[in-house]
Parts: sequence; C-alpha cells; structure tokens
Amino acid sequence: MDLSHTIVPKSDQLNADDLIAGNITIKVTDIKASDSPDQPVIIHYENDNGRPYKPCKSMRRVLIQAWGANGKQWIGKSMTLYRDPDVKFGGQAVGGIRISHLSDIDRDMNFMLTVTRARRAAYSVKKLVVDKVATGNPAPDFDAAFDRIVTSIKEGRNTLEKTVQYFADNGVTLTDDQKKKITDALAPESEEEPEDIF
Repeated sequence: MDLSHTIVPKSDQLNADDLIAGNITIKVTDIKASDSPDQPVIIHYENDNGRPYKPCKSMRRVLIQAWGANGKQWIGKSMTLYRDPDVKFGGQAVGGIRISHLSDIDRDMNFMLTVTRARRAAYSVKKLVVDKVATGNPAPDFDAAFDRIVTSIKEGRNTLEKTVQYFADNGVTLTDDQKKKITDALAPESEEEPEDIF
C-alpha cells in the first residue's frame, strides 16, 4: 500500500518544491485577480489540479513586459517554470519559481530585475517554440533531474517516496534501477578497512 501521497504538503498553489524533479511547461487557461497584496495574480493552466501558479512580483514584471498588461491576452500562451534554489525569504534560501521560457515572443528577452532595494540583476527568458510543447505538462526527465533529486533529499526537502509519486503523477514510473541509483547516491561512503599486513 503506497502511502507517499499522505506526506505531500497541502497547498492551493504550485510551489517551488513541486519542481525539484524537473522543469514544467504550462499552457495558460485563465487569469484571475486576487485580493492578496503579495500574490495578486492567479494563473490557471492545463491540468493544474486546482493548484494554480501565483507569480512573484519579479515574474509578473517579466510576463507584463513580454506579453503585455492585459492578462486575458495571456490565455493560450505557454511558459516553462523551474525551481531557483537561491530565492530567499526572510534572509533564508527557500527556493522559488522562476520562468525560463515564454511562447509568443519574437526572440530571447533580457530584463533588469530588482534583487534587493539596492541591487538589480540581469535576467533572461528564452523563446519557447510552441509546436514542441506537449499538451499539459511534459514528462519529467529522470537523468536531467537526478542531481537535483539527490541534493533535495540530502537537504531534507524531499524524499524518495515523494520523488516516485511526483514522477507517477506526471505519467512516469521509475524503474527499480532508477530508484536504486538514488539510494546508492544517498548511501554514506564506507571507508575500506586497511589490509592486515601481519
């Protein structure tokens, strides 16, 4: 009996830890406004299972500069989201969702985004080729996500069970060899005993 679903955190939105196993590409189906001053924009997308994407202010600036200020015109467009582990909250690196690709732009785009009150930093978004985007979320790539998976488990932000469930939820069944590859990477390195020279 698989109980891994019982440890998935309850949430009404897509979270950065949902992207530990890999990036996702979403197609916008609806835009709604919220009364929350921190998360005033709610982006629904295909197969969001009631957990929409609520972009932070920096990503809202990217979307408005790329797609315009009329949110209804974003419907039908696609974006690729990834987890940035360096995003801080309260001075601690907690991870956050960032946009790497956007459809419906003529070329790759560069922005200057505010990092702190005293510092701005360059940020790039690449053009997303829509005809290569599968309907809904594409299946995650185990090999591409392997290092991130191992790191997240070592840091206590993830478990093997949650990883298996994540892939299953996205239509991928991890093989026994893939599970063993993760557990082998997590196993502490054993020190070889010196040979008896007497």
